[in-house]
Amino acid sequence: VQLVESGGGLVQPGGSLRLSCAASGFTFSSSYMSWVRQAPGKGLEWVSDITEHGDYTSYADSVKGRFTTSRDNAKNTLYLQMNTLKLEDTALYYCARKTSWASYDYWGQGTQATVSS
Repeated sequence: VQLVESGGGLVQPGGSLRLSCAASGFTFSSSYMSWVRQAPGKGLEWVSDITEHGDYTSYADSVKGRFTTSRDNAKNTLYLQMNTLKLEDTALYYCARKTSWASYDYWGQGTQATVSS
């Protein structure tokens, strides 16, 4: 099983980043997926969920209206489009497979997004 995130980087406040998560070794199209982040010195923060077929998404209040989660099951890839980035969005972003409320069984290694002027 592998989840490999990419797309992080350094961006100015107000800018955008698009994260990707390539999945392999499990049935991605049958998996409920999440984005979770960890800011420096802080705990894990749930960011977003997406259902198996992408027909329903949910977001933390801190990112609602700015972030969009999507998936391409033909490519086994999960995406997180992050717009209007703020300093407080600086974090290591993980994709994970969700098994139940606040429970995950597979995690990627994370990709760093840094928002700085």
